Amino acid sequence: MVEVPAYLGSQVGGALLASLMLHWTFPENVGLGMTLPRVSAALAFVWEAVLTFLLMLVILQVATGSKEQGRMAGIAIGGTVALEALFAGPITGASMNPARSLAPALVGGHLHLLWLYLTAPVLGALLAVFAWRAMRRVEPVSMTHPNP
Repeated sequence: MVEVPAYLGSQVGGALLASLMLHWTFPENVGLGMTLPRVSAALAFVWEAVLTFLLMLVILQVATGSKEQGRMAGIAIGGTVALEALFAGPITGASMNPARSLAPALVGGHLHLLWLYLTAPVLGALLAVFAWRAMRRVEPVSMTHPNP
């Protein structure tokens, strides 16, 4: 828990540096890097929450506890991000990370839909944690039957 502020600071700091670099190198394109929905805000909120839910569920499933998969965890997580960006990127920008949307919005000065990208991923991640915990409590059904 002590690491959370440093982790958040690193995420936001890195995103700000990247956004400032884009703004400095391409000043004519103020929206470069921004996540903006091409659907209604309500629909984008649902999409972003679901995308983050799925990503966080994959992360928790493959990268924690005794089921940690090592290199395969990275492939599963990276594959999930890639597929979600591929399919949902044209719809919502597929942020899945508040820092990823916060920095370009601050640098570009477009804050009108930022609330969506700050709240939906947090909601999706929290729901994934609850779902993951619930799945861990369920005992797997044994496929072997004891001899009578």
